[in-house]
Amino acid sequence: MKPARPLLAAFALLAALVGMFAQAATPPPPESQVYYQIFFRSFRDANGDHIGDLKGLASRLDYIRQLGATTILLTPLQPSPYYHNYFATEFKGIEPAYGTMDDYFAFIRAAHAQGLKVYLDQEFQYVAEGHPWWRDAVCKPESKYADYLLWKDAAHCEAEPFLNKAKWEGYDGRNIGIAMVNLSNPQVRQYFRDLLLYWTDPYGDGSGRDGVDGLRIDHMMDDLDHKGLQKNLFADFWTPIFQALKARRPALRILAEQADWGFGTAWLTDGHADAVFAFPLRGALVSLDKRQIVDTIRATDKATPAGKTQVIFLENHDVDRYMSEVHDDAAKARAGAAIALMLKGDPLIYYGQELGMRGMQPKNAGTSGGVPLTDAIGIPVREAFRWKADLDAAGSATWYRRNQHFWDARFNRSNDGVSLQEEESRPDSLYHWYVKLLALRHARPEIGGGEQRVLCDDGSAVLCVLREQGDRRTLLLVNLGRAAARPSLGSALPSGATWVDLLDNGKPGAADAMLEPMQVRILGSR
Repeated sequence: MKPARPLLAAFALLAALVGMFAQAATPPPPESQVYYQIFFRSFRDANGDHIGDLKGLASRLDYIRQLGATTILLTPLQPSPYYHNYFATEFKGIEPAYGTMDDYFAFIRAAHAQGLKVYLDQEFQYVAEGHPWWRDAVCKPESKYADYLLWKDAAHCEAEPFLNKAKWEGYDGRNIGIAMVNLSNPQVRQYFRDLLLYWTDPYGDGSGRDGVDGLRIDHMMDDLDHKGLQKNLFADFWTPIFQALKARRPALRILAEQADWGFGTAWLTDGHADAVFAFPLRGALVSLDKRQIVDTIRATDKATPAGKTQVIFLENHDVDRYMSEVHDDAAKARAGAAIALMLKGDPLIYYGQELGMRGMQPKNAGTSGGVPLTDAIGIPVREAFRWKADLDAAGSATWYRRNQHFWDARFNRSNDGVSLQEEESRPDSLYHWYVKLLALRHARPEIGGGEQRVLCDDGSAVLCVLREQGDRRTLLLVNLGRAAARPSLGSALPSGATWVDLLDNGKPGAADAMLEPMQVRILGSR
């Protein structure tokens, strides 16, 4: 696929501007990444069955790279009776609808050839009904897999369920069980150690050829589901596995989803993860309240040990789409994007976020008159990526059409203006805003790897964040209020500093100039 000409033009223009007022653009330092998270089933279909697949993803790697992402974060690929592919029936395998193991390794090679890293999402604290461990051991205490799962009875006929719910609705509408794996079993621990070594170093020679560059650990906990049945997992289960992985692949990174959605300090220290998700900051960015954002930035910095990272995000596969959170307000969507992409940490873009895709999970699920409480309630925030204006165009992964309620209630409609095809041709689109912001992030090393200071800590509505590295500075100014306002920077900035407007052709810019409501200004100085 040839790069889109508007996109190349945007990059060429920005590169020329950066050359006018800064040193030559350089890629972010190794420790800095821009994640692009893909809900796999919904991204790109290559064979006409409307299900996202490995060949479809491989065919669009140039889009991800040109957007400005450095790292692809995938939802699970293992076979599962659930559409999201969590709760596997096979750990060392690929969902048949997504392709084969050969397709998987071809995708890894193609991503690496484009300079993109790949992170796999791993969730193996549970298995779904149909997994060989469960199938072989149910009501058979003498099975070799009998102690691979936790059981509620001595006869091993009733498995310990996930979150105390015995059954969940699967992809085909059947109620399917989910059981807790016995993570205290030495054989189980060895199995998962070897499994992750396989994904990260398939040839076992330490080269990492065809291996992933990082892992996301889903629902990571020290006491699984707070049941008191699997305790001290940080020290006894996760840490030894992470040590074995890094002994083989020192540059490998572990991204933990902290199960409590808090600041994640314990996961970074006791759990020895390299990064966690900045959930509290995401809540603040949804509010677009200056005081809340300032307080949460500082709390996040305080909670993050040296050498560890927070992943800054507006959206992921478990929360509502940001454009819906801000009630389709394009100015607010642009302001939220600018803050998230300029803050200290590794930003994450959820597929379609850059287009302003909409989606909200039903708030009345499981109540009288509401939709059933099943995994399907997540479909509205996992709809097909919008490649074309026509939702049914070739390549569109509209696998959920079979689910009548969520097809009728979908948020994406043909020719609604929210597609790559429609937004590429509009210079003022949200898509081009993301391209510009990400190009700035890569061009300004202080954004990717510098320190940050919150300025304008007053009662005004103007958020002021200074990113610094050596004598390089980038200043983010966002008016989060409803009236025009001027930043109150006082003596916080170096005297005599010369600023240029990074969003306005590198023209001279004043740090104390008036800002309209939701206006974003990004200034650069050396």
